[in-house]
Amino acid sequence: MLHLLYILAFTILALIAVSNLIRNLLMFSFERERPYSATRSPSSRGKFPYPPQAQTVPHPELLDTSGNLIKDPLLVMRSINVEDAREQLDALYKASPGHSGGTQDEEV
Repeated sequence: MLHLLYILAFTILALIAVSNLIRNLLMFSFERERPYSATRSPSSRGKFPYPPQAQTVPHPELLDTSGNLIKDPLLVMRSINVEDAREQLDALYKASPGHSGGTQDEEV
């Protein structure tokens, strides 16, 4: 008898979870299809739940010390081959303070 009660309880919970999932998917699809205009008239501001954003504020990390927007790329990556990377890592290892300066090479 207790097994049937557990099965019934988990079935009800599963139905609630699936119905909630379907409802959220439908809400997101309707919100995606709803057109948002950049310029809204003052009379239509009460219809939308979100406040109008006339001007976006950039993230503080994208501003320099005087408050101007940085136009330069923040991260530049270049590709190097494996040998160059290994040489750079070996040079860092040999320059580290824990390096004993021995000539033993570890082979894997």
